[in-house]
Amino acid sequence: MDDNRPPSTLWPPPPGFAPVPSQIEGIEIYAPAPEEEAEETRTFKCRQCGGTISYSATQRQLACPYCGSEQQIDAEAVGRAADEFEFTLETIAEARRGWGEARRELVCESCGAVVTVAPDALTDTCAFCGSNRVLARDAADGVGSDILRPTTLIPFVVDKEQCQAKVREWLGRGWMHPPELRSVRALRELAGIYLPYWTFDTHVSADWKAEVGTERTERYYKDGEWKTRTVIDWHWRSGRVHVPVDDHTVPGTVRVSRVILSKIEPFDLHGLVEYDPGYLAGWQAKTHDVQLPEAWEIAKEEIRDHVKSACHSDTGSRHVRNMRMAADFADERWRYILLPIYLASYPFDERTFQVMVNGQTGEVAGQKPIAWLRVWLAIAGLLMPGACLGLVGLLALALGGIGVIGLVLGFILLIAGLIGAVIIFQKARASEEI
Repeated sequence: MDDNRPPSTLWPPPPGFAPVPSQIEGIEIYAPAPEEEAEETRTFKCRQCGGTISYSATQRQLACPYCGSEQQIDAEAVGRAADEFEFTLETIAEARRGWGEARRELVCESCGAVVTVAPDALTDTCAFCGSNRVLARDAADGVGSDILRPTTLIPFVVDKEQCQAKVREWLGRGWMHPPELRSVRALRELAGIYLPYWTFDTHVSADWKAEVGTERTERYYKDGEWKTRTVIDWHWRSGRVHVPVDDHTVPGTVRVSRVILSKIEPFDLHGLVEYDPGYLAGWQAKTHDVQLPEAWEIAKEEIRDHVKSACHSDTGSRHVRNMRMAADFADERWRYILLPIYLASYPFDERTFQVMVNGQTGEVAGQKPIAWLRVWLAIAGLLMPGACLGLVGLLALALGGIGVIGLVLGFILLIAGLIGAVIIFQKARASEEI
């Protein structure tokens, strides 16, 4: 009987066996299948009293708030030598998934932000917008989840008490802000959140072409005497630069202001440790809503600006125009990490403001309301001397006196006051609209 079916259909292998590569055509070989290690979804309970434990920023380990017992986290400090991945479909598909621990998701009905918390955590306020319209639901755990798992993270170093002191000092800083800011809800609502970040490494080779100016001094004769002047000679030049990029970071969420984030950066990536769900015990963690391809496009635009600056430096001149650049990216690699911040959104005078604290360095930045009456009085104080002196000069001139000097001095003071007023106004607007 001629049967072209594969041997595995004519003679099924015993249970627990799988095919292995064969060196002989037409012969199939089977061997015991390797055992698949099922990933364990961890929960964090105290070994002494059974209470829920959490990661302590001050003790740098798991600690029980009930009996005081401590547990070490077995995660290796890897710093900037942490594993990176190439931009291939295989590496993205093979990346680990899930948080590796049982967690709940909190979904804000107002702004749409989603964070994960410990199963027994109690909170009803969204740290991103301050809304109390928050719904809780089960989150995907470490088994069968589609959520990309971070490879590394930087643990919290600044504890909440230190953070509150820093925010209190920051809120009370500056004459143009209301003095009652020191007692706003931001001090009570600060939430420690691990934010998602993408980091990228690449090598960029860029060819540039531009008109480059060279200065020279020439003498010329005018009004009966010899004078000198600076002349710029323009010539087309070209060159090539190589720029290595290491750990360029892009936030993995659009729920926070990149302007504020940039003010509390940088994070010291030498503090990266291998991801362990123990670091998330008792803390919130934000899932990424900026996907890897989108983050890479953002990174490339920012890297191009840096490379363009390198091309300008390569010209050897401060006079450059009509710059053209073609950049090639090679050896692109990525990492998905978590970085620690404290975040709070607080209401003031029927508006909502946001403040952030770097959970590693303690740097504070955010939005602060303006006491506009103070600002307008300060602006009036800057403009009044020039306006009054100019008015006195104008009256003196009209009455036949010598008022020209007063007019000139008043004009100079008025211009200086206008410049100061514009600076103050722009600073005040920026403080509210970050």
